[in-house]
Amino acid sequence: MRAFLSAMLACVMLTACAQPPGNGVYRDTGQPLSVTTRSDASRLAGDWVVRSATPDEAGLTHVTYLGRTGADRGEAFALTRRVCDENARCELRRSTRAAMPLGMNRWRLAGDETPREIWVVWVDEGYRTAAIGTPDGSFGWILDRAATGGADRITAAREILEFNGYSAGALRARGTGGDT
Repeated sequence: MRAFLSAMLACVMLTACAQPPGNGVYRDTGQPLSVTTRSDASRLAGDWVVRSATPDEAGLTHVTYLGRTGADRGEAFALTRRVCDENARCELRRSTRAAMPLGMNRWRLAGDETPREIWVVWVDEGYRTAAIGTPDGSFGWILDRAATGGADRITAAREILEFNGYSAGALRARGTGGDT
């Protein structure tokens, strides 16, 4: 019993020292971030609609995993953002970022001031919905192949991100329909 209480006290103390969500960090970084064991790059490749994202990613509308972009090139992701000027004129801008593999379902993106990592925390069996996170908690995404539908999968992705330390209110729903 004493060993059990000591272990519980240690867990409480570690949790207290962990960085809480806030100030541009949307997950408890003291909690480990998992990566899905489903790994099929050909099924992951293609266009994904951003169904939910952390506030700092407000303009992000689509993520495209390009896989290997040629015999002499590595992997890449294209990020499409809605950018508006001071007159509320908006346009979509797409930027392609080289992606260095860090392991199964993990990449570091080039081209940003601060290197960003993309971790596939979860993807459903049909590769229709994915939960994306990063160890530093700077962003989180729920991606889907469609702009609407799949409420059960969107809910599962949100719950899995929360299980991985994302705060319950960190993700903002996007798109149309009441199921996001």
